Amino acid sequence: MAGQEFAMLTSDDLVTGEAVALDLPPAGLAIRIASGLIDLVVALVLLVVLALVFGIATTNVDGAIATIAVISVTVLVFVAFPTTIETLTRGRSLGKLATGLRTVRDDAGPVSFHHALIRALIGFVEIYLFSGVPAFFSMLLSDRGKRLADYAAGTYVVRSRVGLSLPAPTPMPPHLASWAAGADVASLPTGLALGVRQFLGRARDLDPVTRQAVGARLAEQVSAYVAPPPPAGTPPYDVLAAVVATRRERDLERLRREQSSRRRLTASG
Repeated sequence: MAGQEFAMLTSDDLVTGEAVALDLPPAGLAIRIASGLIDLVVALVLLVVLALVFGIATTNVDGAIATIAVISVTVLVFVAFPTTIETLTRGRSLGKLATGLRTVRDDAGPVSFHHALIRALIGFVEIYLFSGVPAFFSMLLSDRGKRLADYAAGTYVVRSRVGLSLPAPTPMPPHLASWAAGADVASLPTGLALGVRQFLGRARDLDPVTRQAVGARLAEQVSAYVAPPPPAGTPPYDVLAAVVATRRERDLERLRREQSSRRRLTASG
C-alpha cells in the first residue's frame, strides 16, 4: 500500500493521481514540525562535517576558492541532499521516514525530481533564511498543512502510517482493454483527476440519472486527453475506469523502468 517502500511497488501502490492514497490524511502541524526538526538537525550535522572537510581542503588558498567552497557546501546541504533523498524515496526525507510521513503531489501521486527540487529551493528560503516563520504560518492556515514550497511544487504531506482499509484500485473494464492498450492517454489535470477518482468511488451510491449526467460530463472533459476516442456507446463510467486504469498501469511501468535504471547505474558504479 502507500506505506510500502518504492522497491516494493505493486499495482496497489500510490502511483497516479487516481490512486487510493488520496484517502491518506494530511499531516498535522505538530508532526510536520517534529519531522522538520529532525531534518534540521541532520542538515546542521552535515553542514558541520562538510564545512570541516572543505575548510581543511581549502587551507592556504585565495579568497575566491574559499567563497566557492562555502557556496558549494550550502548547495550540497540545503538543496542537493534533500532533493536527492526525496527523489530516491519518493517523497520521504529522513525526518519523514522517522515520523511516518510522505510528500505527494496534489493529486496524491508520487513526487519526482522536479517537485523535490522546488521544495528544496523554496524550503531553503522559508525555513533557513527566514527561520521557518513563513512555513509555520503557511501550514497553520492551510487545510492540508501546506508550506510555501508545497504550493509552488503542487505537493502536500500525508501520514502514511495509519490504519486505513483502502479500496482497491479501479479495474480495467475487460471490453475496453484492447482499446486502452493502443490509446494515447495523457495525464489528467489535477482537478479533473480528483473529480474522476471521486466519481468512480461514489458512482454506485448515486441514483442512475445523476450517475449518468455526472459521468457524461466528466467523460466529455477527459476526451480531450484521449485519442482515439473509445468505442461509440460506451458507458461514461467504463470510459473513466479505463482511463484511470491505463494511467495507473503506465505510471507504474514508468516507475519500474526508472527503478531498474537506477539499479543498473548503481551496479555499474
